[in-house]
Amino acid sequence: MKRPRPVSVITLKAGAPSNAKSYPYPRRTPVLSLDFDTTSVLITTSFTDRVTKADVAFARELAAETAAFAASIEQMFRAASEEARG
Repeated sequence: MKRPRPVSVITLKAGAPSNAKSYPYPRRTPVLSLDFDTTSVLITTSFTDRVTKADVAFARELAAETAAFAASIEQMFRAASEEARG
């Protein structure tokens, strides 16, 4: 599969009002909400009333890559904390 080239980078500062939340709905596809202060990003599938095999694959890939992202952030945080302690 050809990988799309990134056209932009979104940098959102995580702070006290930042959060990520999944909203399941009984009769439509779920929504993943990423809130950063006054900016909100909503992620859902292209169809609001059905889920395809591709949607499932994307959701699993998103979860795996998000876990890897979190591990990298945590590793950087720990390294910076150890460096600060001397």
